[in-house]
Amino acid sequence: MDTHVTQGQASAATARLVEPPTVLDEGKLCHPAREEIELAAVLHALSDPMRLRIVAGLAVEDKRTCGSFDLPVTKSTCTHHFRVLREAGVIRQRHEGTTRLNSLRREDLDKRFPGLLDSVLTAAEA
Repeated sequence: MDTHVTQGQASAATARLVEPPTVLDEGKLCHPAREEIELAAVLHALSDPMRLRIVAGLAVEDKRTCGSFDLPVTKSTCTHHFRVLREAGVIRQRHEGTTRLNSLRREDLDKRFPGLLDSVLTAAEA
C-alpha cells in the first residue's frame, strides 16, 4: 500500500481544513426528495409534542415563520425542532430575507403515506 503524499496533496488537504465554507454552502437547506422520506423518520418527528404543535399550526396556516409559533422553549431548541421536521421530510423551509418560511409537505406525505398525516393530526386534537 502506497502512503506517499505529494506536497500538492498535502497543501490541498490543509486548505480544505482551514478555509471557511463559501457563502453558497451556508444558506443551503437540505430536504429529502419525496421517495427518500422514511416512515420511521416521520413518526419520530411527529412524536414530540412541540413538533406536533408546529405541524398542527402549519396544517391550519401554511407559510409561517419560525418566530410565529409561540413555543415555550428556547430559540436553540425551537431551531432543533424545525431541523428534525425538515430532515424527516415533514416540512419545507425556504429563506425569505433574514427569516425562514415553513410549509407543510402535505402532498408529499399523502403520496408517500396516504392518510398518515390526517390520522396523526386528528389523534392530536382528541
